[in-house]
Amino acid sequence: MRQNYPMGNCVSVLLISAVFYLPAFATVTINQPSSGETVSSPFSLSASSSSCSSQPTRSMGYSIDNSHDTTILRGTSLDVKLASSTGGPHKVHVKAWGNQGAVCVADVAITVLNAAENASIATAETSLFPANATSVRNLERHENWIASNDSSSDGNSSGQTRIVDSPTHDGPVREFTTSYTDSGSQRYSIFFGNDTAATNFVYDAWVYIPQDSSGHIANLELDLNQGMSNGQTVIYGFQCDGYSNTWDYSENQGTPRTPKGNWVRSQAKCNPRRWSTDQWHHVQISFSRDSSGVVTYNSVSLDGTQSSLNATALGARALGWRPNLSVNFQVDGLGASGTTTLYVKDLTVYRW
Repeated sequence: MRQNYPMGNCVSVLLISAVFYLPAFATVTINQPSSGETVSSPFSLSASSSSCSSQPTRSMGYSIDNSHDTTILRGTSLDVKLASSTGGPHKVHVKAWGNQGAVCVADVAITVLNAAENASIATAETSLFPANATSVRNLERHENWIASNDSSSDGNSSGQTRIVDSPTHDGPVREFTTSYTDSGSQRYSIFFGNDTAATNFVYDAWVYIPQDSSGHIANLELDLNQGMSNGQTVIYGFQCDGYSNTWDYSENQGTPRTPKGNWVRSQAKCNPRRWSTDQWHHVQISFSRDSSGVVTYNSVSLDGTQSSLNATALGARALGWRPNLSVNFQVDGLGASGTTTLYVKDLTVYRW
C-alpha cells in the first residue's frame, strides 16, 4: 500500500531517524544499488532488516529524495523495481518499522541515467543479434556443469560450482569457487546443444566479482566451442586479460590438424581487477565464422560500452570431438595461491 505522511508528523519522524544513525541502531542493510552506482531506470532495489532498535522488524518501505510518499511492504526484506522520471543524482531512502513503533532509516546515493543514455545502452545491447536469432537462456541454471584444471597453465587449481541465492537477492545464480596455486586456472564448462550450421554468435552474461576475490583474478575467460559439419571444432576464445589490460582473442597459429594456440591482444581495454566489485556487470561478445572455421571477433560490450574489434583468426581445430555446442567460464588465479568466488546469471548464447 502507499502511505502519505501528514505534515504534522514530520518533526517526530526526523527525531526518530536521528536516533537510528547512532551505531547501535544501524539495522537496515541496502544490498542493491550500491553507494555511488550509476543505474538505468527502472533499477533494482534490494534491502533487508531483521530488527530495528532491538525490536523485530514488522515492515519496510522506501522513497526517493524528499518525497513524503513512502511505499510500505510487510516483512523483513524488499526486492522491487524502482523508477525515476529524471536522470542525475538521487538519494534512495529505505525504512524499517519495529513491532513496537521504532523507525530506522538507511540511505544510498545513486546516479540515474537520463532517457537518451538509457536508449543508447539499449541500442548497443540489442543490435548485436537479429530478432529471429535462436537463443539458449539461463545456461547457468542448467545441470551438468564440469569443473576442470586448465593443464596449459603453469599452476594447479580445483573448483566447484553450484546454484545459490544471488548476492544481491534477485534470484538464483551460479557460484564458481576456485582454489589455485602458482596462478593456476579453473575451467567451468557445459554442453548445451548441437548446431553445425550457425555462423554467428553472441555470448551474453552478467558477472559479479566480490571485493575479497577481485585481487586474486589474473584473467577472466569466456569461450564458445562449436563442432562443424566437417568434424572440426571452432574455438571462439575470448578473455579479459589482467596482465596486458586488454581484451584478448584466441587464434590457431598452425593448421586444423596441427593446431598451435595463441592469445592475441586487441586494442580494447579490460582488466577484471578494475571492474567495480560487489555489483553485476553485463558482458556481450559478438563473433562469427566462415565455412573454413576462420573466426571474426566483431565486438565486445561491457556495461553498455561497446568496443569494435573486427579481428580475424583461424579458430578451427581437428580435435576429434563429437559435434556439439559448449561454453566455458574460466577463472585464472593471480599469484602464489588464493581462492576466488564469482557469480554468473542470465548466461545466454544467441546464434543464427
